[in-house]
Amino acid sequence: MKFGLMLPNKGHSYGDANLLVELALCAEQAGWEGFFLWDHIGGSGDWPTMDPLISLGAIASQTQTMRLGTMVTPLSRRRPWKVAREIVTLDHLSHGRAVLGVGLGDLVNKDFKAFGEASNPRVRAEMLDESLEIIAGLQSGQLFHHNGKHYQVTEALFKPAAVQTPHIPIWVAAHWPFKRPLQRAARWDGVLPRPWNAGPITAEVLREIAAYIAQHRETDAPFDICKYGQTKGKDLAQDRALVQEYSAAGATWWIEEISPGRGTLEQMRERIITGPPR
Repeated sequence: MKFGLMLPNKGHSYGDANLLVELALCAEQAGWEGFFLWDHIGGSGDWPTMDPLISLGAIASQTQTMRLGTMVTPLSRRRPWKVAREIVTLDHLSHGRAVLGVGLGDLVNKDFKAFGEASNPRVRAEMLDESLEIIAGLQSGQLFHHNGKHYQVTEALFKPAAVQTPHIPIWVAAHWPFKRPLQRAARWDGVLPRPWNAGPITAEVLREIAAYIAQHRETDAPFDICKYGQTKGKDLAQDRALVQEYSAAGATWWIEEISPGRGTLEQMRERIITGPPR
C-alpha cells in the first residue's frame, strides 16, 4: 500500500499556493508518496481559492518523488483539451509523477451554480466520458479525432506526448453503491470510492468494490483502489491496524484527508510531518 495526502485548494488556511508548496515539501520529507489537491473554482466569494494545477506545477518543481494530482477534477466544467495540455505539462514538470483524478462533481456546489455549468448528472456523465477519451487520445502524440455529442476534435496533434505511457493515470471517483461510476473507473486506471447514503466505505465494502472492478476490467494493466480516511498519527500500531485492514481488502493507496474541519492548520501540519502509518 502507498500513502498519500489530499488537501483543500481553498479556505482561509489552505487558499494559499505558497503554503501548499510548503506543506508538500514537509510531506515528501516525512515519507508520503502522493500529494493531491481538491479542484474547486470558487464563485461564492467566501473562501480564498487557488488553482490546483498551477499549484501542483509549483509543487512539482520543488519535489522529487511524490505522485501529484487532483482529487477530483469535474471535467464537465473544464475544456478537455485544456486539461490535456495542463496535465501533460505537469507530467513533464514532475518527470512522470502526474495523476489525474476525475469525477462528476458535487451537484450542489457553488462552483457550478455561479457560472451556469451543466447540472444534469446524466449530461455531466456524458461530458466526463467524452472528455476522458479526448484527454487520453491527445496524450498519444498521434493525430487524434473525436466527433461526439458534446465535443468535437478535428485531426489534432499534441506535442509533446506525456512522459507516462500510454497516458497519465486516470483515477475515477465513484459514489457507492452506484455501479455505472465503477464501470467507468474499470475502463481507466484507478477508482476513488465515496459513500452515497449507504454508510461508510468499510473494508468489506472495499472488497466488494475490488471484486466488481475486477469483473469489468478488460486489461491486466495495473489498477489502483484508493481508500480515503483519517489516522491520528499518535498511536502507530493502531493506525497500522486500520490501514492494513483496507490493504487486505484490496486498497493500493491510503489517502489521508487533510481538511479545515478536521483541525487547525498547525494540527494538520503536525499530522503531515508525523508521516504515514507504514
